[in-house]
Amino acid sequence: MTVTKNKEKLALCGGSPVVSESNADLFHWPVITQEDENAVLAVLRAGTMSGTQITGEFEKEFGAWLGVDFALGTCNGTAALQEAFFACGLGPGDELIVPAMTYWASCTSAAATFGAKVVFADIQRETLCLDPADFEAKITPRTRAVVVVHYAGYPADMDEIMTIAAGHEITVIEDVSHAQGALYKGRMCGSIGHIAGISMMAGKSFAVGEGGMFATSRREYYERALAFGHYERWTASRYSMASYCMQDKKLQAYCGLPVGGVKHRMNQTCSAMGRIQLRYYPARIAEIQKAMNYFWDLLKDVPGIRAHRVQSGSGSTMGGWYMARGLYYAEELDGLSCADFCNAVRAEGVECCNPGANIPLHKHPFYLERGSGGSLPVAERIGEIAFGVPWFKHFDPERIALYAAAFRKVAENHTQILK
Repeated sequence: MTVTKNKEKLALCGGSPVVSESNADLFHWPVITQEDENAVLAVLRAGTMSGTQITGEFEKEFGAWLGVDFALGTCNGTAALQEAFFACGLGPGDELIVPAMTYWASCTSAAATFGAKVVFADIQRETLCLDPADFEAKITPRTRAVVVVHYAGYPADMDEIMTIAAGHEITVIEDVSHAQGALYKGRMCGSIGHIAGISMMAGKSFAVGEGGMFATSRREYYERALAFGHYERWTASRYSMASYCMQDKKLQAYCGLPVGGVKHRMNQTCSAMGRIQLRYYPARIAEIQKAMNYFWDLLKDVPGIRAHRVQSGSGSTMGGWYMARGLYYAEELDGLSCADFCNAVRAEGVECCNPGANIPLHKHPFYLERGSGGSLPVAERIGEIAFGVPWFKHFDPERIALYAAAFRKVAENHTQILK
């Protein structure tokens, strides 16, 4: 399919780049105000960085916002997922199904800490999320849990996944680290599965510096997570409210030390910041969604590229649109590779345009050595089918249009770089 609408000389071929300034303010994140600074300074001045009272308030507020009964602040998202694995009883001889397209924290502790086997499943071409059909195909009598990653903000097909999981009595763990605030058919991602693990590190759309959150509406899971890495909160005290303390008699016997041998307490400078961030987060991500949808609306007729976003009117949203991606179709651009397309877009001044996303985990030596390899054709083509796009934090139509023009220019003049 040859497109020759504009006939502009590409920057890669000696033309002028479309985007000539960094526009750093469009992308700066998180938004830090005097309220954030005052909240963090109050913790520092009081010397209560290692306390839990502020964290407890943050947990209540975050849980209410997410729509779950229990939220437990952790030192990072990796710790929250580790607690999720312990909560559902994952151990040697068990299998954990995970999409191959994700960050290592989604599953590595399942193998390294708990001795379970990680079984990778493929992803869907359009969503980049777990393929329910391949999830079902990978289930064995040993399958105890599945990690569902709402990849790059796109909510996975939770209806289908929950139905499959229920038929096999499999625990569903949502990894919401890319999708804080995203909706799936009107329901908050992180409130649909049995457990959720959420990262809040500085690069995420909901950022508190360094932190995470374990979330569930099942008390037994909450108490097991509490037992694993929060030794100081087992009984009612200045560290913990009575309603949030241990009630399980068997677990109470281990009071005084974390059964996981770790300390997952959230630093209260982070929970203090988190409380402020949460107040403004819905409005801020609404602006992100407005900006990102505007960008993609400008490109909806451009061949070779598609928006990685939910359908309008579906009741689903992309949350904070973390790690924004586009979908690439080389056959519409005369076979131009995604890598060459991205190279040309970068020359137009869009520095974030790189092919792919995460490296498929099933090809990493750590997992190959543990028998978790195999063929997953969609995930293995990630560098051919997806690419990075600007993650706009603020709505500025004029400047957003410049970035969209760079993508359009390359697509409509791609024959200049065909090899």
